[in-house]
Amino acid sequence: MRLPLRAENLIRIAQRSSRLVDFGETPFRDGLDAFLRACNDEACLSLFGYFGTRWDVRRFLGNLLRLRHEEQKAPAILDESIEKPLFIMGMPRAGTTFLHRLLACDETNRVPQIWEPIHPYPALNERGGRDRRQQRVARQLRIFATLTPEFKRMHPIDADSPQECSEITAHVFSSSRFDTTYSIPSYRDWLTATDQLDAYRFHKRFLQHLQHQQNNRRRWVLKCPDHIFALDALKQVYPDARVVFVHRDPLDVILSVARLTEVLRKPFSKHIDRPEIGKHEEETWGAAAERMMAVADQEPFAEPICHINFHELIGDTIRVLDELYRHFDLILEPETVARVIRMLEQAPRAGYGDNRYSFDTYGFDRGRLQRRFAPYVERFGVLTARRQRFVEFSQRAVAD
Repeated sequence: MRLPLRAENLIRIAQRSSRLVDFGETPFRDGLDAFLRACNDEACLSLFGYFGTRWDVRRFLGNLLRLRHEEQKAPAILDESIEKPLFIMGMPRAGTTFLHRLLACDETNRVPQIWEPIHPYPALNERGGRDRRQQRVARQLRIFATLTPEFKRMHPIDADSPQECSEITAHVFSSSRFDTTYSIPSYRDWLTATDQLDAYRFHKRFLQHLQHQQNNRRRWVLKCPDHIFALDALKQVYPDARVVFVHRDPLDVILSVARLTEVLRKPFSKHIDRPEIGKHEEETWGAAAERMMAVADQEPFAEPICHINFHELIGDTIRVLDELYRHFDLILEPETVARVIRMLEQAPRAGYGDNRYSFDTYGFDRGRLQRRFAPYVERFGVLTARRQRFVEFSQRAVAD
């Protein structure tokens, strides 16, 4: 661990292990250098963090080599058309993952599954010709669960669950996925100052590879809170994109995302600074709230943005889904409704545990947060926890 993580070394290892050398013109080097420099200087990596980061970077680089290899064999991959993709976004912990899973119940929709961005192609030297990617990722998730037992309760996933787009753009090291897993302020600054157009061009290229392998064009449904910060790039790459904003009480969001960030960082870092996490999340998602309000006023996409309230999504799921489909002139088929109902019956609360957090833990001031997010709550009619309790009390009073 006294040896710093070097891009040249990891590139050579990826080329040697894959027996491929050509990255093409994939724009990954600036992000890789910024990320590794921050890991070496700021991340305070644990033993697991050091070797986990090496493995992660080698995997991303190996995937880039393989994508280029497949494109040279089949140039038609880059002719695949990605039409009217639906992007779910909002603050993290606002129900975006839940909505992503609901839409995955529709067989006319296509979502990236967790195992696919990790291993987009079977290994070239896979013995017996069997595709073991899903089993391999399932094993990796079980290992991670032993290191972070709280994670499963906060964010229940398996190898087949829908995956966020941040795992795709991480291949070119232009993703806030790293900023969540590590405390790396200099990388965060680099990412904020960087035009995301190349990252979203790669995002589309990655989808073309997944789509080409299936030879089955379905409607892509994609999800990531971080799309909020790169909507200009998203629109340039996907001019016909359909966009859904999910809204939840920001105070619930901030507490939950701070705790999740801590849980994700623990295996990778020898030191966790809770107040630093709190300050960063407040600034990040305060800016996101302002961005969502501005975009909602501008309506920059070909079709109007669809707005969904978290409490309505949880409390009246089928109605909200039907409204989303109608918003985009789509049809919610009875078969999809039946699959959604089965999913809800099999996983109450979408599999999430009962998680409680304290404002003091992360240095939050409740009054300051309420004042900061008041315009957002008012603009989108967000049902806060206090309003929700009042609504439930009123409904019980009427019933009595």
